[in-house]
Amino acid sequence: MEQNRNDNKKPGDGNKPRISFWFLLVITVALILIINSVFNFAKNSQFTQTTLSQFLEHQENGTLAEVEFRYDRIVYLTKEEAAKPASQQKAFYTGLPSGTDTYALAETLRSAGVTVNKQIVEDNSTVTMILTYVIMFGVLFGGMSMLTRKMGGGGIMGSVGASRAKMYMEKQTGVTFQDVAGQDEAKESLQEIIDFLHNPQKYAAIGAKLPKGALLVGSPGTGKTLLAKAVAGEANVPFFSISGSDFVEMFVGVGASRVRDLFQQAAKVAPCIIFIDEIDAVGRSRDARYGGNTEQEQTLNQLLGEIDGFDSSKGIVCLAATNRPEILDKALLRPGRFDRQIVVDKPNLQGRLDTLKVHTRKIKLSEDVDLQKLAQATAGAVGADLANLVNEAALRAVRQGRQAVNQEDLLVSFETVIAGTEKKNTVLTDTEKRMVAYHEVGHALVAALEKHSQPVTKITIVPHTSGALGYTMHMPEEEKYLQTSQELITELKTLVGGRAAEEIVFGTQTTGAANDIQRATALARNMITQYGMSEALGLMAPVSVQHQYLEGNAYLDCSQETAATVDREVQKLLGKCFSEAKTLLTENRELLDEIALHLLNKETITGDELMAFIQKPAEEV
Repeated sequence: MEQNRNDNKKPGDGNKPRISFWFLLVITVALILIINSVFNFAKNSQFTQTTLSQFLEHQENGTLAEVEFRYDRIVYLTKEEAAKPASQQKAFYTGLPSGTDTYALAETLRSAGVTVNKQIVEDNSTVTMILTYVIMFGVLFGGMSMLTRKMGGGGIMGSVGASRAKMYMEKQTGVTFQDVAGQDEAKESLQEIIDFLHNPQKYAAIGAKLPKGALLVGSPGTGKTLLAKAVAGEANVPFFSISGSDFVEMFVGVGASRVRDLFQQAAKVAPCIIFIDEIDAVGRSRDARYGGNTEQEQTLNQLLGEIDGFDSSKGIVCLAATNRPEILDKALLRPGRFDRQIVVDKPNLQGRLDTLKVHTRKIKLSEDVDLQKLAQATAGAVGADLANLVNEAALRAVRQGRQAVNQEDLLVSFETVIAGTEKKNTVLTDTEKRMVAYHEVGHALVAALEKHSQPVTKITIVPHTSGALGYTMHMPEEEKYLQTSQELITELKTLVGGRAAEEIVFGTQTTGAANDIQRATALARNMITQYGMSEALGLMAPVSVQHQYLEGNAYLDCSQETAATVDREVQKLLGKCFSEAKTLLTENRELLDEIALHLLNKETITGDELMAFIQKPAEEV
C-alpha cells in the first residue's frame, strides 16, 4: 500500500513549495503600500512643516518670496531662504484649509510682489514612482520565475488550472466488488469494462471497441460512488477520481484548463479509468436564455472535446455518476461519449439481505439475529440506509453493555431511523393518551380487518423525536413491485382509519392526523394523475414527473379545468375511503375499545397480540 502510494509521486514532489498565487498577491499589495509610504515620507522630508498662523504672519510681515499652491498644502519660500544658494534653500509647507479661495489669495500675494505657483522644489515623484514599481515588479516576477523552476515548470499561475483529481493505484481504495452487494447488473456491466482493460486482445479479435464512457445513474445512497471505488480496487490500473464541482470556478477558462490537464495526465499512464462524481455540476444542459460563453459552458465544451479526442484503443475509460440524468446535456449522452447508462437502483429483498451481510461482516452478532426478517422489513431502503441501520444497532449494543448485536438492537435501530428515538421526558395527559391509543388502533384495526393489506407488526403510543406521539408499523410478507387499485384503496383506508376512530369515540378531530392526511392525499393524487385509476380522467396523465431519482415531484401539465377535476376526484376518493373506514370501525366498536384499553395499559403491543384479539371471537364460537 505505502509502496504504491510513493510510486505515484514524481521526483521532487515532496519539495514543492506550498505557496499560492493569492499569497503572493497579498505580499505584492503589502510591498506597494510600504514603498508608497516610504516614498511619501521621502517626499515630505524635502520641506519643513509649519502652522497656518506662521504662514499668515510671514504674509503680514511681507517676508514671503515664493508661494506654490498644491492640492492639500501651501508650499512657500521666505525672502531669507530665497537669498541663499539653491542647494542650501529650505522650503516650508502648511495645510491648505478646506474652502479656501486660492484664486483670491494668489491675487493678493501677487499684488504684494510674491511669486505664485512657481515650482519651488523640483518634483520627481512621477519618475520615482515609475522606478519604484519597475523595481518591485521585477523582483516579483523574478521570484515567480524561481518558484516556477522549483515546481518543475508548472508555475503558480499554471497550478490554478491544474487538475485536482486524486489518483489511486491497484487496491488503495480498500473497496472491491466483494464489498458491493445488491447491484449485480451494475457490477456485471462494470466488470466487462475492467475485463476489456485487462484483456483487450480478446475483444479486438472480434472487432469490439471499448466503450468510451459509462454513466452511473440512481437515487442517492444506492452506491454509485462505492461502485466506482470498487472498480478502482478491481482494475489494477491508474484510477483518477474527481468531483464535477472541482472543474467549476469563478474564473472563466480555469475549468476547461483542468479538464485538459486531467486528460493529459490520463494519457500518460493509459490504460486507466477517469471517474467524475456528480457530473451534473459541470454537464448541465446548455441554455441560451441566460447568455452563453459561461465558465460552466466552456468547461462542458472542453469535456466533450476531450472525450471525442482520445483513442479508446489506448484504454482510457470515463465513468461518471449522477442522480439527475434528465438535466444533463444531450451531447454528453450521445453514442461515442457516455455510450452506456448503468442504473444503480434500490436493492430488492435479496439485494438488501446481501447488503446487510456485507455491513455486518465485521459486527459481532448474537445467535438470534435474523437478517432475512430485517431485509423484509426494510423495503425501499438503499445501501446507505442499511449501513446506517447496522451502525446504530452496534452503538445501541454498546450503550446497553452487551458484547454482541442482537435482533432487538437491529429492530429498534430500524424504528429509530423511521421514527426517531423515544422521548422519555414527554408526558401526555390521560385524555391525550386515550386519543393517541384509539387513533393508532384505528389504523391497525382497519388494516387487520381489510383484505389486500400489509400485516401489522407493532403498535406503540410512546412519543418519538420525529414528532409522532405514536405509530403503527407494517411489514410486508413478500417483495412486491406492483400494487393493485384494491391494495392502494386499502392503504388509503388504513391511513384515514386514525381520524375515523377519533370521530367515532370522541366526536372530534385532532391535529394528530396531519401526517396521515398528507400521505393519503399524495397517494390519492398519484392514483388519479399517474396511475390512471380515475373514472373522470381515465388513462390521462395530467402531470409530469421530474427528478425521478431524487424527490420525484410531479408537476401539473394540464389546463386549469383539468386541475380542478383532479382536485374533485382526490376529494371524492378520500371521502369514500374515510366513510368506509368509519363504517368498518363502527361495526367493530367493541373490538376497538378492547384493543385500545390493552394498548393503554402496555403502551406497546405486537402484531401477534393484535391478531389474538381479532381471532378470539371466532375461537369462542
